[in-house]
Amino acid sequence: MPGAEPRERPRRPAARRDVGVVEGADVAGLGVHHRRPVRRVVAARREGGGAPVKLLDLFCGAGGAAMGYHQAGFTVVGVDINPQPNYPYEFHQADAIELLEALADNWPTGRALPPLEQFDAIHASPTCQTRSRATAWRGRREDHPDLLTPTLQALETVRLPWIVENVPEAAWDGTMRADYLLCGTQFGLNVRRHRAFQLGNWMSFQLIPPCQCYRNPRLIPFEHKDERAFADAMECTWMTNLEARQAIPPAMTEHLGRQLTAHLQAVTR
Repeated sequence: MPGAEPRERPRRPAARRDVGVVEGADVAGLGVHHRRPVRRVVAARREGGGAPVKLLDLFCGAGGAAMGYHQAGFTVVGVDINPQPNYPYEFHQADAIELLEALADNWPTGRALPPLEQFDAIHASPTCQTRSRATAWRGRREDHPDLLTPTLQALETVRLPWIVENVPEAAWDGTMRADYLLCGTQFGLNVRRHRAFQLGNWMSFQLIPPCQCYRNPRLIPFEHKDERAFADAMECTWMTNLEARQAIPPAMTEHLGRQLTAHLQAVTR
């Protein structure tokens, strides 16, 4: 991006400490009661020592979204049904749908992941194969479960601010609302990767440069033979080539995370 300051390249994170692993079958036994309003939780934590805001990262994968929120100042806790050895932050192995539905059905005094009052916001990245055009090129969309619809339904009953990410096709078919449609080129990255984001229980708007992927000769193609280069160009340097296929550039969630942080600060005033 002309005139833009060079972005600092994310380094491979150090080995995680105190990583919890929670089996999916134990989801119903997790958590404690949440009785305080959200804004009091945020305010109390800041008054008690200025701890960073905390975000629950559902369907976390290897942590592309998580890295961006971390760069925006969040402490991130990831949840995924599969083991994620390269996830750079605290990780819990569990079924994100079951966990989210348990949270929604029992709000505000029900069960959740570790104490719900530790969290200020939720991010969810349900798998996209049900709607992605790339799936149709290589197989059948019908062979993949729709995880986006039940995720949105569960989040609609939650009072925390939340963000859901998916492929643009999920907005084109009306499943989700594209409050933001972002591309890697908008953040000075030489990758064409578009993602839609729907915001819940908060709203923000900020103008950024338009997508610059059309006939851009500098773009690194998304091809299996160049997957490592594509992953590095997204600034997902700590994950494997295969993990990067499902990842998003951290720059996207860093951009949204800074706006979310501003919102959380505003509601505590």
